Amino acid sequence: MSRTAAGHLETLAIHAGRSADEDFAVGLSPVLSSTFARAADGSYPHGYVYSRAGNPGRDALERLLAALEGGAGAVAFPSGSAASMAVFASLAPGDHVVIPDDVYHGTRTQLRDVLQRWNLRHTAADLADPDALRRALTPSTRLLWVETPSNPLLKISDIAALAEAAHAAGAICVVDNTFATPVLQQPLRLGADLVVHSTTKYLGGHSDLLGGAVIARAQDQRFARVRDFQTKAGAIPAPFDCWLLQRSIATLPYRVRAQAANAAIIAGFLQAHAGVAAVHYPGLASHPAHALAMRQMSAAGAMLSFQLRGGRDAAMRAAGRARLFTRATSLGGVESLIEHRASVEGPGSTTPDDLLRASVGLEHVDDLVEDLRQALA
Repeated sequence: MSRTAAGHLETLAIHAGRSADEDFAVGLSPVLSSTFARAADGSYPHGYVYSRAGNPGRDALERLLAALEGGAGAVAFPSGSAASMAVFASLAPGDHVVIPDDVYHGTRTQLRDVLQRWNLRHTAADLADPDALRRALTPSTRLLWVETPSNPLLKISDIAALAEAAHAAGAICVVDNTFATPVLQQPLRLGADLVVHSTTKYLGGHSDLLGGAVIARAQDQRFARVRDFQTKAGAIPAPFDCWLLQRSIATLPYRVRAQAANAAIIAGFLQAHAGVAAVHYPGLASHPAHALAMRQMSAAGAMLSFQLRGGRDAAMRAAGRARLFTRATSLGGVESLIEHRASVEGPGSTTPDDLLRASVGLEHVDDLVEDLRQALA
């Protein structure tokens, strides 16, 4: 039986998902068992048979994730890629997917290199342009994938409008909420059907685990297919990772808000720097979708990207000179990261060659600004 938690996000992050029978222990404990004992009559008195089908720690994590996003249910996965694969695998061969023209490289390559062989077709479109979206939709479109803010150009999409367009076309609307997190954005309340996370990022928050999740507005047939993929494809997170993630989520609201505050200051510094040609951050008034971002998000987030005068060489040189910003892929940890995104994505990347992507952490913002100042000197 789940413990009742108050509706404020800070309280949900700590208490949601925990069971009433865990009240004797304040700290969480992972259930590190692959199998569970049967009673003498052959029944399973605690409801668990085998950890691929269910584990108490994973169940608690899924209840927590659903509560944070305001969903009816959640399915946890061992990576963000496994989560997106489960969503795409819920479609049928011949179905069509529309994705943003600026989207996480892993999502694009998953559709192109794996799912295209299953005859799942996709089209990329500028989701900020209604005409472009109309041209991309086909009679066989069954899913509209939305990423807002997008990766790595921090484009903003109107979730409510896109969900309405998807439903009118007979498709579902899926939002990758990894960048914003439920702290800053609640896609299900805006009409989305599913929310996807790479829980590796902000929800994990410490660069020490891999994970993914799908949260559904309703426990319908689509949700059942995603759950079926988790168990029958063996796409399950380890009990220890579930425990580690649930422990980290307890501080999620405070981490994300502090990181977003740091990012806003850094974006302002970069915008005023003579060596910076463009800053992509929805919190800036100069961002083309600033008003929309402030309407559907409570803050602009802690991710930003910027382009340097001098092209690729200038970008690589600046990243190489960084001292506090660690040169590494990923995002959402307490430490600040920076990377030359195009070289990470490799051949076929659509990311500008002069662009650096930054994940702003929890270091003192003055130290982070000074690090960028010397790196750009």
